[in-house]
Amino acid sequence: MNMIRLSQIIAPELVAAAKERLDVCTNVVIVTHMSPDGDAMGSSLAMRHYLEDQGKHVTVVVPNKFPEFLAWLPKANEDMIYEAQKEAADQVLETADLVICTDFNEPKRIGSLGDKVQSLACPKIMIDHHLHPSDLADVVVSYPKLPSTCELVYRLMMDLAAMGNPCIETLPSRLEIATCIYTGMMTDTGNFSFNSNYAEMYQIVGQLVELGVDKDKIYNAVFNAYSADRMRLMGYCLYNKMRIFPEYHTALIYLSKKELYRFNFQSGDAEGIVNLPLQIKDIHYSCFMREDKVNPTEVELANGSKTKIKISLRSQGDRPVNTFAHDIFGGGGHANASGGEYYGPLPEAVQQFLDNYQKYFNK
Repeated sequence: MNMIRLSQIIAPELVAAAKERLDVCTNVVIVTHMSPDGDAMGSSLAMRHYLEDQGKHVTVVVPNKFPEFLAWLPKANEDMIYEAQKEAADQVLETADLVICTDFNEPKRIGSLGDKVQSLACPKIMIDHHLHPSDLADVVVSYPKLPSTCELVYRLMMDLAAMGNPCIETLPSRLEIATCIYTGMMTDTGNFSFNSNYAEMYQIVGQLVELGVDKDKIYNAVFNAYSADRMRLMGYCLYNKMRIFPEYHTALIYLSKKELYRFNFQSGDAEGIVNLPLQIKDIHYSCFMREDKVNPTEVELANGSKTKIKISLRSQGDRPVNTFAHDIFGGGGHANASGGEYYGPLPEAVQQFLDNYQKYFNK
């Protein structure tokens, strides 16, 4: 296989610093953010396979349950779920000689798991593409201009190979690594429909296909594996719950727990709903809110509230939503795909949106 050399995005000194820690570690824990999506699962599992092939003992710890449509990813079902396995996960973390943080930029994104990670004395590496990275790790590989952490993981692996570490194509788990990376790249760009208009991304995709990735199979596993209840929920959202604000080219959908229960809501059923209004002519901004419970890893963040509102934001073209997500809902993300949380009643979160969106969304 002829691996195309990519442009140097990661600073060589960061690659060297990461290499120094990766070369000497033996017992690694990889953590990723709450409600893990394709990029979180893909980046953490790709790093797991990569390091296991080099003789490391690796455990992936996720704060809470991941969606069923990602359970097929190689070794996904071996992840430790912190809210259900806290005592065992804490023991694993305490024996780690390296912690790798993938696809999140600050401790609050992993709930109470963040307190545990911060308390550890071992070295930490952060690999992420969100704005405003914290000082959680002593090596921070952060490039917000990249559309996915999985692409950043792939680039890091390529740069490490240039410094003498094993090349992906020589590793026994090369197909598993490539599959995980492609999944994250695909999901964090809406199947390459936003934040994806530059040539090197498709050079990487080509290399992943050369490694054996079946992109059509992955698409079907992620996007064509929903329940009939989920399809009915989507119809309900569009017919009964979508509000349009034509002057600001904006759409809003919000769902209560009662409405979700009516459609037998499962983790992952809300995936993609925020994108639906963008198919309407002249709608450039979309917001989706859903009521959720505060899980045990978020008690301190919730400040006494038993209700959390999950907020997703999407936009098209040169119309960023990440500043709105950061300023109004304490979140963030990419220019065209961001999110946040609101701890409190759903009507309050909706009002926060209505009071502020006109200041951020261009007509």
